[in-house]
Amino acid sequence: MGFVYHTVDGEPYWDESACYTFSLREIEDRIEAATGEFGALCMELVDRCCRDESYLTKLRLPRHAWDLIAASWTASAPSLYGRFDFAYDGVNPPKLLEFNADTPTALFEAAVFQWHWLNDQRGKALPADADQFNSIHEKLIERWKAIAPRRSLHLACMTQSTEDLGNVAYIEDCARQAGLTTRRLDVAEIGLRNGRFLDQDNRQIELLFKLYPWEFMFADEFATSPAMRHTQFVEPAWKALLSNKGMLALLWEMERGHPNLLPACFADDASAAPVGERYAQKPIWSREGANTLLVDRGTVLGQTSGTYGAEGFILQALADIPSFDGNYPVLGSWLIGDLAAGMGIREDRSRITGDLSRFIPHAIV
Repeated sequence: MGFVYHTVDGEPYWDESACYTFSLREIEDRIEAATGEFGALCMELVDRCCRDESYLTKLRLPRHAWDLIAASWTASAPSLYGRFDFAYDGVNPPKLLEFNADTPTALFEAAVFQWHWLNDQRGKALPADADQFNSIHEKLIERWKAIAPRRSLHLACMTQSTEDLGNVAYIEDCARQAGLTTRRLDVAEIGLRNGRFLDQDNRQIELLFKLYPWEFMFADEFATSPAMRHTQFVEPAWKALLSNKGMLALLWEMERGHPNLLPACFADDASAAPVGERYAQKPIWSREGANTLLVDRGTVLGQTSGTYGAEGFILQALADIPSFDGNYPVLGSWLIGDLAAGMGIREDRSRITGDLSRFIPHAIV
């Protein structure tokens, strides 16, 4: 089926030795509802950030990026997708851990492969009428039609990563089904000449899907080139505001006490005390759970290494993720455009979800 990264370094990434089951009410009233609401709240937050530069300072965004971010928001540059990660115990409202707003992966396995798993298991390990929170594939195709009908699309990633390449290949397939013409290339193959980004055949890149983080782009030598304004990016520059974990502190400031939010603040903020003695320390910029510290009343529950943290940290009240047979699940709920679209679950024996955490399918029964 094209799922070539089901095993990573000899360890299973796709794991169907277990599954998680939900009631329809749990999905509709809790997970889907929270996803849609946070999608709207994030748009309100971006609007505030683009009207008040003090927010951009708090998020440690470089000054040369501010105008590009604001221009993309003013122009209503469209977003394709994002993934909210929730802690959920089956009893209390799901709690937002973070928003993978810029380069989320685990897409193909959520959209396609676990759907095939569901169909295989109906009438066997699952009831014949089992369902799944999953319309990701259909919504991706429709979203591409809305973003760029019948246009030419370039897609770029760091192709040496099998997982990144697999995700981009799937997104490319959805774009083709939506009627776009596509060309895939490595990030390093993108050229720059006369203020334009070019592919290897010297064709101008007018529309680019990039599985390459905005914070990397802002730090690259081409960051101030006019080409940054002559290419339409998917995801757009304003998504850099939401892929920054500082947005969790800003969301808490905006919606203090929201039942789906955990108290959060910037680590160097004097208001850190309300977070309490049980907290997660996360870098403002980080990926795959790197440089995360979990503390419970002075006891370290988990810690990861990495190269992030130079820009600072946030503190977030510690979420009580339940353990199932010694495994800690995180629910990744997908937003396509502004619509809640489906879910994928990552599980690990560590309390910190990382790049090698396993993907576990789910069903509605």
